[in-house]
Formats: sequence, structure tokens, C-alpha cells
Amino acid sequence: MHVPDGFIDAPTSAATGVLAATAVAVSLRGARRELDERTAPLAGLVAAFIFAVQMLNFPVAAGTSGHLLGGALAAILVGPYTGVLCVSVVLLMQGILFADGGLTALGVNITDMAIVTTVVGYAAFRVLVRVLPRGRRSITAASFVAALLSVPAASVAFTFLYAVGGTTDVSIGKVATAMIGVHVLIGIGEAAITALTVGAVIAVRPDLVHGARGLEQRLKLRVNGALVDVPAPDGPRTASDGARTALVAARTSRRALWITGLATSLLLAGFVSFYASSNPDGLEKVARDQGIDRTTEEHASADSPLADYGVKDVENARLSGGLAGVIGVGVTVVAGSAVFWTARRRRTPGAPPTAPASPTSTSAV
Repeated sequence: MHVPDGFIDAPTSAATGVLAATAVAVSLRGARRELDERTAPLAGLVAAFIFAVQMLNFPVAAGTSGHLLGGALAAILVGPYTGVLCVSVVLLMQGILFADGGLTALGVNITDMAIVTTVVGYAAFRVLVRVLPRGRRSITAASFVAALLSVPAASVAFTFLYAVGGTTDVSIGKVATAMIGVHVLIGIGEAAITALTVGAVIAVRPDLVHGARGLEQRLKLRVNGALVDVPAPDGPRTASDGARTALVAARTSRRALWITGLATSLLLAGFVSFYASSNPDGLEKVARDQGIDRTTEEHASADSPLADYGVKDVENARLSGGLAGVIGVGVTVVAGSAVFWTARRRRTPGAPPTAPASPTSTSAV
């Protein structure tokens, strides 16, 4: 759903740019409360993972494909404020390096794909977590529904923006019907990817999932046959030998999760992406069918050596796309990690990360 230059007029693009900049500034402040030394590295990884999975267009219907938007996934894993930043970093990298999503439309894309999906997805998730029975399965189920709702919500937001500042004389009713219809189908794919990812992380380290905070007992690790509470980050100064061992094991587990996640992202972007659907995504198909794309402008980064997710002068399509994907993952994880570590360092000393209140509880063992 990357909106190119020319779809939305200048005043509307400028207004969404101001909205996006404000949301990013607010999110930077909010992320300071959400991030700590455990979750800051995970946030950079989440951005890289979203970049990688967005390269995997999947078929939905009638020559149309879809791809992950990622707002709900990021919000559930690392928090809503950090989630907005994750998707914004991805969109910025895609626009500048890969000519995907117009630069003048960056505010539109951040509003649509980062803000709307994160707010709608996380709000739905929190409501569902409060009403569903206790347990990890409820977290996974809530993730599925939240992601499913976030995608058509983004299509509604685009339709609204096009009604306000569209550059072609196209029936808004037809645009709305086509956009919402196809993005409900795309939402099913988004929901499946989100639920699988959240479920996988919860199975390994539930304490690192922002949406599960307050839902689990204190993390325990088995040390020498006994279950030991993992101490707080300052635990080694006062903890027992068993607790210190558990803390070291927890850090090793986080490192293993990060390495596994990065390797998975590189594999998806560098190899699996070659087999992604080549059909136009939902917005591209609707724009082509409805004539919206008549006003598309050439991208300012069209001459980028990585434009269209290929490396310039590399003739082999598989190698070119794979290299572009690997470069994109690398750049995104570095840029994202820099943003999140900066936000964490600026957090008020001694202020704990936020944990959403919830009356439910699940075991983290």
C-alpha cells in the first residue's frame, strides 16, 4: 500500500507530513518509556523483519497480491509508540533507497501504514486481551484479529485522504469498495503472519513481548535442575549464584533470539523474496483499474542503485534481488537500532518501561 508521488495533492501531502512528524516526535517520547536494555535491540530487529516480510507479496485474488503492513505486529511486540517508529523507519528506507513509496507522499504513507495500523491494531489487541480467557493462546488469537482489522482500517484511511486530496476525478465510492474489499483479503495474510510471529516469540521469551507484559509471572529459567527467578538487570550485585546464572542464561537467550531473528530476516529478504508474487498489490491494482495511476509521478530516487529492489548492473535477477534484500535488512536494522538506542538513552534515569495493566496472568516458564 505504498502511495507513490502524484496520487495525493500537495496541500494534503503537506498536512499528512505535519501529522506524521508530530506522531514520530510523540512516539520518540513514548518509546523512551517502552524501551529498556532488553527490548531496544529487539525493536531494531522488528523493523528489519518487517522490511524483509514486506518483500514477500502473497497472492490474494484476481491477479492481486498483498504484503505485510506490520503496524499491529510491531505494536504488540515492542509497544505502540515504538511500533510507529519501527514502521516509519522501514518506510523511510524503502522510499530513499528502493524508490518504493513517494518521497512527497512519505507523510501519507507514515499516516496510513504506521500510525493507523498501529493505533487500530494495538487498540483492538488490548480490548481482546481483556475479554479473552487467560493464556498465551489468547495473546496469539488477539494478535490475529488485531492485525486483520488494521489492514482494512488503513484502506479506509487512504480512501479518506484520496477523497480530500485525490488528483483524479474518480468515484470515491468505487475506490472505497475496491480498496476495502481487497484489503480485507490481504488482512487475512497479515493476521496469519502476525499471529505466527507473536506466537513464536512468546514460546521462547514471553517476557520480551510488550503486549504480554503484566500477563505472565516472573520469568523463570531452569538452572541445575531447579527453576530460578530471573533477577532484574541490576540483580548481579545482590542476587544468589543461581539467580546470577539465570540472568546470564536470559541474556544468552535474548542474544540467540536476536541472531535467529536476523538470520530469518536475511533469509526471507535474500532468498525467499525471489518467489514472491509478481502481481500488483492491492493499491496498485485498484489504482490501475480505477485510473488513479494516471497522475503518478516519477520517483525522486528512481536512479538509486537499489531502485525496485534490485542492485544496479547485476544482471542475474535472483542475485540482484537477493543482494538488495540483504542490504535493505542490514541498513534497516542499523538505522532502527540507532533510533531506539538513542530513545532509550534519553529516557529519564531510573524510570521503568511502561507495562500495560491487565487483570490476567500466564506463566512464562
